[in-house]
Amino acid sequence: MRQFFVFARKEFYHIFRDKRTLLILFGMPVVQIILFGFAITNEIKNADIAVLDQSRDYYSTRLVQKLTAGGYFRIDRRLQSHRTIEDAFREGRIKMAVVIPPEFGQSFFHLKKAQVQLLADAGDPNTATTLINYASSIIGNYQQELNGQTQLPLTIDTTVTMQYNAALKSVFLFVPGVMTLILLLVSAMMTSITIAREKELGTMEILLVSPLPPPLIVLGKVVPYIVLSFINALMILALGVFLFGMPIRGSMVLLLMECVLFVLTSLSLGILISTVTDKQQTAMMASMMGLLMPTTLLSGFIFPIESMPLPLQWLSNLMPAKWFIIILKDIMLKGAGLEVIWLQTLVLCGMTLLFVAMSIRNFKTRLS
Repeated sequence: MRQFFVFARKEFYHIFRDKRTLLILFGMPVVQIILFGFAITNEIKNADIAVLDQSRDYYSTRLVQKLTAGGYFRIDRRLQSHRTIEDAFREGRIKMAVVIPPEFGQSFFHLKKAQVQLLADAGDPNTATTLINYASSIIGNYQQELNGQTQLPLTIDTTVTMQYNAALKSVFLFVPGVMTLILLLVSAMMTSITIAREKELGTMEILLVSPLPPPLIVLGKVVPYIVLSFINALMILALGVFLFGMPIRGSMVLLLMECVLFVLTSLSLGILISTVTDKQQTAMMASMMGLLMPTTLLSGFIFPIESMPLPLQWLSNLMPAKWFIIILKDIMLKGAGLEVIWLQTLVLCGMTLLFVAMSIRNFKTRLS
């Protein structure tokens, strides 16, 4: 056992001597969580719009003020006629145009009917739909304000409550996903080059004649990265909580234990990659390209799994990131305990054991 700790300590020294490894291990996750946390969002703010106000009365002016008061829209230009709308869209400076017809206020109060036309650039369908929904909601609130306390007979009053994220902050969605992606990629990438480095540098013979059996050699390679990756997880959690206001409603102890489990899963996957590759570059490319796109597309990080075809839904079950994202959201946002996330935890445990067993088997085969 003493020889194992000496071997693990040697790996620590090797990591700390390599400045590039430390930069990738600690610098890249910090930069990514900050960039992704601010850049990846499904909220739309300060969208440039054009306004064609043909009424120019108090009520139409008030409506335009309502549209721009929430920070979702800002007026890029005020149009003078319908003919200039298409030109404004062609220039690419606006995302939506609002057309208010003549005598807007009079039509609303006397004819009990007033129309507002919304035209959106559907070159990006998701953005166009979101902008239309924002504007429709604001116009609906303005209509209720004008109606005052007047209630029509047989009206249906709908009360909407958003559970777990009342402010609809998109960062609550993306921080767990980004955290999962960073831990998986960094942990797998860093460990995937460990045994591949020994092969490429010709130092594998030293390991062959060492008194340590292959299982302990694999574990000795993993132990330093377990510690460093857990520190990495703590840094990412701290950034998510203090920089983006991400709540932790569940048990902190349970959350940290699940982070350790996912780190072990990621590291064992990286070791598996390293045992089937002979060069560091090959191992790094396999860990980056083989994990980045599948994790991003099939983990539920960006696209809902329920909307995917059935074969892709089955394939997503093979992604460790899918199960960890569910665990993070349940603990951090819903305050769930182990009785809720036991299945996801069991799946990650099974994947970890499978990857470790395959790594040891491949390693022993390579050394025979």
